[in-house]
Amino acid sequence: MSQKILEKIDSPKDLQKLDNEELAVLAQEIRDVIIDVVSTNPGHLASNLGVVELTIALHRSFDFLKDKLIWDVGHQTYVHKLLTGRRKAFPTLRQYKGLSGFPDIKESKYDPFICGHSGHAISAALGIACADKINGIEDRKVIAIVGDAAIGAGMSLEALNHAGHLKRNLIVILNDNKMAISGTVGAISKHLNKIRTSPLYTDFKKEVRHVLHSLPIVGKRMEHSFEHIVEALKREITPGQIFVDLGFDYFGPIDGHNIETLTDIFHNIKNVEGPILLHVITEKGKGFHPASENPARYHSAGNFQVQNGKMKEKPKDPKQISYTKVFGDTIIELAESNQDIVAITAAMPDGTGLDAFGKKFPERYIDVGICEQHAIGLANGLVSAGIKPVAAIYSTFLQRAYDQVFHDVCLQENGIVLALDRAGIVGNDGPTHNGVFDIAYLRHLPEITLMAPKDGAEFKAMMHSAVKLNTPAAIRYPRANIPEGSLDSNCIPIEIGKGEILREGPDGAIIAYGAMVYPSMECARLLMEKGIEVTVVNARFAKPLDEDLIIKVVEDHRIVITVEDHTKVGGFGSAILELLVDKSVNTENILKMGIPDRFVEQGSRDIILKTLNLDAEGIYNNFISAWNTTDHAGIKKKEEYKKASNLI
Repeated sequence: MSQKILEKIDSPKDLQKLDNEELAVLAQEIRDVIIDVVSTNPGHLASNLGVVELTIALHRSFDFLKDKLIWDVGHQTYVHKLLTGRRKAFPTLRQYKGLSGFPDIKESKYDPFICGHSGHAISAALGIACADKINGIEDRKVIAIVGDAAIGAGMSLEALNHAGHLKRNLIVILNDNKMAISGTVGAISKHLNKIRTSPLYTDFKKEVRHVLHSLPIVGKRMEHSFEHIVEALKREITPGQIFVDLGFDYFGPIDGHNIETLTDIFHNIKNVEGPILLHVITEKGKGFHPASENPARYHSAGNFQVQNGKMKEKPKDPKQISYTKVFGDTIIELAESNQDIVAITAAMPDGTGLDAFGKKFPERYIDVGICEQHAIGLANGLVSAGIKPVAAIYSTFLQRAYDQVFHDVCLQENGIVLALDRAGIVGNDGPTHNGVFDIAYLRHLPEITLMAPKDGAEFKAMMHSAVKLNTPAAIRYPRANIPEGSLDSNCIPIEIGKGEILREGPDGAIIAYGAMVYPSMECARLLMEKGIEVTVVNARFAKPLDEDLIIKVVEDHRIVITVEDHTKVGGFGSAILELLVDKSVNTENILKMGIPDRFVEQGSRDIILKTLNLDAEGIYNNFISAWNTTDHAGIKKKEEYKKASNLI
């Protein structure tokens, strides 16, 4: 069997050796590899199948060891990885210790940044272009590929506005995989692109100006009229006039699956001065029928059969219910009895569980696109008009709207509910998506209530409590199944700021928050087998804390461990230490467990939690370590413990 073309590609330089027929074969081989790997390593499929030819053409036309290529969003870089020396490692994609699913500067010199959030690329590209101007670098091309609705992100629009003003040399490629083009407009645009990007056309305009200037008296006036005619024609026939008005030279739309056409236009626009926007039309999921027919389903594909795309779904266990499903069902339940409830998502209806809500209450469902800042600002306006907005946004993405949470929510004392999905360790998306900072960036803001459920029933109860508040509330929950099995239909109200003791023991205490409660209960069971009895507290709230309960538990136990799936810096454990210091309570017996002060690598949620000692075994080992270095007599003797005042 002859060697495949892809197996000969160890760097982009190898692409120069291929003719058009070989490039077409290469494109298919790349699709085959991506489909094969993603079928077993769930990842972003449809978006990557759509940029195969575009990526090949870019690497044939530019040298990205010198030039710069910035992807937005970064999940569309699988082809780029295969062409830049990472082919052999590609089967480890998104696995623990494997290739990242996003660009990663630590992984390759071809990746300028780590980028997994949307909207950053044009700003970064403009920054590089400005630096090149300062440093006198004239032979470098800076390219930002913007797709998947990222062009509408607020940061993208800000950068477009600034780039058009500065007139620095950069190329923005709009990877448009949603908008169809009529045949007539497409044919005219293709012809105009060929003329506009040709050096001959530029020379022709210069020649016309030269002739006009040589005419006596009327030369200048004639040239001015000529420019007006050109501008009028551009406005009539240019579909991207909005980008022209922003100061960009616009080219497109062009076929993003024709390597030869793409290569030609890349070579032509290399010599065009100033900011350029190239509008490229691609098809999400191209080359794999199931993905092209349903790109949303195969955007972040689970395991599937390569032959037919059928998802390899495990038999449904009625006890396996995700927190996201609980949220989606509960908000529908709440909206049925409260006409004021409106749900907001930032381009994540499926991921946040709001798709069903949108179908049932289309008039009360708002998808703002990839615009988290706008989502929170919009919620502010809704509240002022008597509406109750519930904004479901991933923990990591709400970071983008920090100022709005401060200014438009907390400062206004608005009763907005923030549903923070993907809080804690998210798994194979890795450090760009781990939601491990939300307690820290929300806790110090006045007026907000922070809560985290231990299970599905408690989550449902917290939702019911949160929508009744007239002040801001945030509920954090993981990308995981609820631990207790099927949901109880009863919804027991939860008093704001009150925790609960789940079990009692004199030998120590574990104060757990949210998803760490059940591992802490399992740890208590393991300790009991060793003859060690501990108290386990379900804190429920990071703000306000249940001060009386926490102080009593700390004072009554020699060993106290706080556990959270959040960074230890500024998190739940820090809140407890601050409380104890303020109340002059001894803190020498406190051990904080949580995410260390570093960015946590990718890997399945279970694997990463285990490596961080945030599973039952890890909590157990930490307790035993403290036990072995502590006077076990404790503050109270065991026989005196029962005589202590009731903790519940």
